[in-house]
Amino acid sequence: MPIERDDKLRDVLELDTVAVVGCSTTPGKDAHDIPKYLREHGYDVIPVNPFADEIFGREAYDSLGDVDEDIDIVDVFRPSEEVPEIVNAVLDRDDVDVVWLQLGIRDDEAAERAEAAGKRVVQDHCMKVEHQRLVV
Repeated sequence: MPIERDDKLRDVLELDTVAVVGCSTTPGKDAHDIPKYLREHGYDVIPVNPFADEIFGREAYDSLGDVDEDIDIVDVFRPSEEVPEIVNAVLDRDDVDVVWLQLGIRDDEAAERAEAAGKRVVQDHCMKVEHQRLVV
């Protein structure tokens, strides 16, 4: 079951390194402003966007498989239809603890696969909103 309880969300929000799949170079877009907020609040944000070379002064990776750093949370800003493929990429890694699907994004079958592999899953929640509500 995806995480819904505040205490479990708080546990996830204590992690440090967030790979943002679909991170945007465009200020004003949620996929840019929310990762920017996370950076400003101490998270190590790794942008994943095959159409960008750099975001926030940091190398943007083409895919999760290209990220050579350890990742705690994969934060997804892509349509729900792309979640199964993203979960496949998560399952190819040993380091990812949490798959976080942003507000409006969900795929119950992909979430079940991730959980069966020992990953925690958050669906249809905004990481910034939950951080402001539970941490700040």
